[in-house]
Amino acid sequence: MTKTQFYTVRIALIVALGGFLMGFDASVISGVVKFIEPEFNLTKLQLGWSVASLTLTATLAMMISGPLSDRFGRRKVLQWAAILFAVSALGSAVAPNFLLLVIARMLGGFGVGASLILAPMYIAEIASPSMRGRLVSFNQLNIVIGISVAFFTNFLILKLADSDASWAISLGFEKWNWRWMLGLEFFPAVLYYIGLFFVPKSPRWLVMKGQTDQALYIMRQFTDIQDAQKQIKDAIHKIDNEKEKEKIKITEFFKPAYRLVLVIGVVIAILQQITGINSVFFYAPMIFEQSGIGTDASFIQAILVGLTNLVFTVFAILFIDKLGRKPLLVGGLVGITLCMSLLAYGFGQATYELKETSISSLNENLDKSKLSELIGVVFDDDVSFKNALRLSLGESDALKFESEAITAAINMNPTLILIGILGFVASFAISIGPVMWVLFSELFPIHIKGVAISFVGFINSLISYLVQQFFPWQLDTMGSSTTFLIYGVFAAIGVVFVWFVVPETKNKSLEELETILIKK
Repeated sequence: MTKTQFYTVRIALIVALGGFLMGFDASVISGVVKFIEPEFNLTKLQLGWSVASLTLTATLAMMISGPLSDRFGRRKVLQWAAILFAVSALGSAVAPNFLLLVIARMLGGFGVGASLILAPMYIAEIASPSMRGRLVSFNQLNIVIGISVAFFTNFLILKLADSDASWAISLGFEKWNWRWMLGLEFFPAVLYYIGLFFVPKSPRWLVMKGQTDQALYIMRQFTDIQDAQKQIKDAIHKIDNEKEKEKIKITEFFKPAYRLVLVIGVVIAILQQITGINSVFFYAPMIFEQSGIGTDASFIQAILVGLTNLVFTVFAILFIDKLGRKPLLVGGLVGITLCMSLLAYGFGQATYELKETSISSLNENLDKSKLSELIGVVFDDDVSFKNALRLSLGESDALKFESEAITAAINMNPTLILIGILGFVASFAISIGPVMWVLFSELFPIHIKGVAISFVGFINSLISYLVQQFFPWQLDTMGSSTTFLIYGVFAAIGVVFVWFVVPETKNKSLEELETILIKK
């Protein structure tokens, strides 16, 4: 590796830390929901809002961060994002009530949206063409690593809460476990803010501002003088051409000629989220607790979710150009359908029965006499069992001790649930997760690409919000089996759609794809 290549990689890794923070911020809430629900006495919709509110502000940030970065610079806006991550972490950790917790989470959402757009944009603007693909993938890889680290630190804090070590007790891990989970993000956020001071301004942004000499000086740090001059010259030419072009309106996207790519783009954007991926990433411990394995085991299995996501994302990067987009999509969606069916079957076969011996093992703070009328009663589904708990214990105690009661009463095979969840995550990570964005970069003609990707990206974020918002309510009212069956049905529909409608884009030029897809 040459000196300039090493420097480029180092700068790309610093910038890609924004992806790590995004993944961490989005997934750390998975370990928090169990504790804030009884502490703030939340309804299922409020619980969903505590998770999904971040996605709303992230979507808004995705729309405004591009224009802001054109005005103030990529590095400057990323530094603002780092500040928002830090403020959000501290604000969430010390929030005295649900309202302030949500406000702090929404502040973090602005950082998430800005990082999602600007980190890969900056890396693409400094990288040479030969390194661009690999370096931009750093950001996606860091997002996945951030998700995995969030699952791990949540489990670590849970274990420290049970520790007898004096330092763990003095730091209040037992009393403030969920607050520590959220507050940990402050440290990498500060590191990111400091690291960005060592990142130069984007050469392309400097060209936009007419500072071509400084742009060339910075670009020479990333490549040799001839390539630097060529890239700056190309940037000047492209920016001049963009100024002369008339801005494309979103209505252009709805013309009959673009009907096929519009349908493909919208359906794939919906399909990526409506199969339930963020219900798993943001509620993994909750899902595993529904299988009766207990809190500690559910947090351990959540770590496996993160690791599976990481490994199969790497596989997707390795195979997407070898196997093609369509085979990965079809194979992944078939896998999602089968895994969701397995989850629906596993939860559907579960029964719930409290016995005297199992009740005696419950938390000593629970008034066990209230459960006497449930002894020996067999419930065929989780919804009826949870409703019976509420009638017997009251809403507050039912929320607090629901997990323990399920563990004591359930009769099912939890291994099926683990296999189903890990298989689902693997199927998603190697297919529609990363492939969607590759497809979007290839399907849309160059003159409408910007507005088209913004539109389908907004649809994708909207569906993501709805999945996160309503998942706790779905589990509570429909039950685990029905909820996962619905996700499986959507995936099965997706298999049919991809098989018959989506073209293979591998080894086809953008001009060839335009000829196939655009009906003049």
